[in-house]
Amino acid sequence: MPHQLLFVCLGNICRSPSAENIMNHLIQREGLSDQMICDSAGTSSYHIGSPPDRRMAAAASKRGITLAGQARQFHLEDFEKFDLILAMDKENYRNILTLDLKGQYSDKVKLICDFCRHHSDQEVPDPYYGGTEGFNYVIDLLLDACEGLLEG
Repeated sequence: MPHQLLFVCLGNICRSPSAENIMNHLIQREGLSDQMICDSAGTSSYHIGSPPDRRMAAAASKRGITLAGQARQFHLEDFEKFDLILAMDKENYRNILTLDLKGQYSDKVKLICDFCRHHSDQEVPDPYYGGTEGFNYVIDLLLDACEGLLEG
């Protein structure tokens, strides 16, 4: 049975779909597609059905990574379905755990930056209101975290 990973941010159009697609890129590169399955979700319902942000997609494509998918909201069933739930920042982390009313899934929820090897950031900054540099930085940060997670 493949290991299932869920990446979560606020709206599921910038950070979490980037993490999902970066991880899929690395998994394919390493020939591990049959061992890991990735998805992403948002804690909010703001962008349900929307594609990844075009600025984020542009930053990813510079590194040969295509951002695919449609935004969806995190569901309670995700606690059961996924082996590891990776929050982009501390607010996402708290919002996910707030839904875990019995506290039975907290061991599955982690901050993605815990897996970084080269960056010291504790959170993935939301690039939505910033410039191009912010989107590029998020891609670099997520590449670092996903590589660390894969080598785990």
